[in-house]
Formats: sequence, structure tokens, C-alpha cells
Amino acid sequence: MHKSLKKSNTNFMKNKLLTYVFGLFIGIINGLLGAGGGMLAVPALKKLSLSAKDAHRNAIAVILPLCILSAALYLFRGDVKISDTFVFIPSGLVGAAFGTFLLKKISPKWLTVIFGGFMVYTGVRFFFK
Repeated sequence: MHKSLKKSNTNFMKNKLLTYVFGLFIGIINGLLGAGGGMLAVPALKKLSLSAKDAHRNAIAVILPLCILSAALYLFRGDVKISDTFVFIPSGLVGAAFGTFLLKKISPKWLTVIFGGFMVYTGVRFFFK
């Protein structure tokens, strides 16, 4: 086998393994923390060579089916009342639309700063509560 093909195949297998490992951890965190898997999905997707904006876009697409499955399991077990969630849905949809529009306008550097700042804020808040 040609040397460059062998290296390429090794990188492919490494990325495939990383994809499965990242997916497992993202799913676990998402199930435990409720969409917290997105905090892991963005850096994981960036590690797999996506740009910052593409990583954020794709993280949402990754998290959607995980959230649906987690929500369905919690609903079917009776752990969640759907009526409790209605208060957040209208403003959440408006916020999601605004965030999608804003992502096109913001620079990748500022996106990284905002994302990192949000992660630090969340970590500090959890640590002290």
C-alpha cells in the first residue's frame, strides 16, 4: 500500500473511532443534563476539522435527535409533564430563530469568545450552587 494512502486510512479510522466515542459521551451528557451535549459536540466537531460556525450548526443537528429521544423517554416514564414546558417554548422558538440569524452575522472569533464565556459562566455557576 502506498505510504500516503496508509496514513490517510489510519487518519480515517482514528476519526471514525473518535466520532463514536464523542457520540457516546455527547449522548450521555445530553441525557443527564438536557442538551448539555451541545457543549461537547461543538469542540468535538471542531476537532474533526469543521470550522467554528459549521461546528455550531452541526451540533444543533446532532443534539436535536438526542433531545427528542431523551424527552420521549422522560415523558413516557412520567418524569416530565409536557405542560410544564409550554411556558418556555414560544420565547425559545423566537430565540432560536434570532440565534440562527445572528450566527450568519457574527465572526468566528466572537463566536468562540461567546461560547467559551458561556461555558465558563455555566461552570462557575454550577460549582458555587
